[in-house]
Amino acid sequence: MTISPDSIVFWQWGIFSLNATIVLTWLVMGLLTLFSWLVTRRLSADTELSRWQNLLEVLITGINDQIRQVSHQEPGRYLPFVGTLFLYIAMSNLLNVVPGYMAPTGSLSTTTALAICVFIAVPIYGVAAEGSVNYLKHYVKPSWLMLPFNIIGEISRTIALAVRLYGNIMSGTVIVAILLSLTPYLFPVVMQLLGLLTGMIQAYIFAVLAMVYIASATSVHQHTAQSKS
Repeated sequence: MTISPDSIVFWQWGIFSLNATIVLTWLVMGLLTLFSWLVTRRLSADTELSRWQNLLEVLITGINDQIRQVSHQEPGRYLPFVGTLFLYIAMSNLLNVVPGYMAPTGSLSTTTALAICVFIAVPIYGVAAEGSVNYLKHYVKPSWLMLPFNIIGEISRTIALAVRLYGNIMSGTVIVAILLSLTPYLFPVVMQLLGLLTGMIQAYIFAVLAMVYIASATSVHQHTAQSKS
């Protein structure tokens, strides 16, 4: 039983290898790019919109509303990053209905890469909102003794992001494989549907947690600006 797409290697030369995780990741990115191009090439402001433009506007509106609710800020600057995280993870998990496909999010290397993106994005947004000096002061509040603990906290939540997504996707794959070997008809279908639901929930949770971490890095700036006004 293959648990992770990392174990499926298509090509290898020395230390370099091309495994299923890389291939399927590029497949998902290609499908998202193609979908985006097809939907946006004929955008219209008329009252009668195509079903694909309606779907796109519903997605964008929904993501914007969630960002606004979580951060209490305007979502414009955060939408590209958080929206991309959600759409990539959601598409990766939804394609599990395709026979022979394995979600790249079932690989710890993929989820770690996504978590590292969040780890890097948090200080970038924080510095952009507050300035480098004010942002770095967060690590030494209320005293310098908190510096190592705050750094450990940043690293531990990054690890938690990666492991949470990987564990949920991988466990769903294992359960479906076990049920398929025991009862090859009804139960695997039910579990597959449950896995799709779980995949969408995990995409939502990952995106929301990323926004929570970013919002915590920029909230002081927002509160300061509001108090001055």
